[in-house]
Amino acid sequence: MKQSTRRQLGGVVAFAALVLVASLVLSPRQLLDEVAHLSAHPLQFGAALLVLYLVRPLFAWPISPISALVGYVLGLRYGIPVALVGATLTTIPPFLFARYAGRSGGGLFARLNDAGRRFISVTGATRGVLAARLSPLPADPVSYGAGFSGVSTRAYVVGTFLGEIPWVFVEVLAGASMRTLSTEGLSAGLHVLLGSFAVAVVLLAGPAYRHVRSARPSRN
Repeated sequence: MKQSTRRQLGGVVAFAALVLVASLVLSPRQLLDEVAHLSAHPLQFGAALLVLYLVRPLFAWPISPISALVGYVLGLRYGIPVALVGATLTTIPPFLFARYAGRSGGGLFARLNDAGRRFISVTGATRGVLAARLSPLPADPVSYGAGFSGVSTRAYVVGTFLGEIPWVFVEVLAGASMRTLSTEGLSAGLHVLLGSFAVAVVLLAGPAYRHVRSARPSRN
């Protein structure tokens, strides 16, 4: 195993251990409750919400409880745009980290970079990110994958923003309908999951078909 690969694997293991320890020490439910108590103070609530979105990737927490918190405090009218911007913002740090790591040298990250670039060359940058966001994949692996693929920041933000719309809508709606804030039972309904997955398949079907067709040897 090359030294660069060993170093990268060591970094991944160390980061995973840090995430595990942090997730055990800090309870997302307790933290969300504390932020919700600031709802009577808009400036403090907004600042705390911004910090929560920015640090979320460090703890590998899902985005859905934060979207529900926004819906619980702000309701549908203001909650949907705020949560949509927040869901996009919170995925940018892991994307930028992976894009930098993919350019920093060889080893495991270079192989991930090559694999991601091949995928994007077939689907297109914005379409590929959009399809990944619409599919029922965890947010952070999609962010890291897009970063290793060398997707431009613009294509990443546009694809993420559009792809998060159905998920954020359902999560904010769930939060707005709560009488008391809860982080349980916030998974999207089956119809949203199936609908988003179907759109993702449709988005990828055309590029995949053209790629397979072009790869076939000519019979002439």
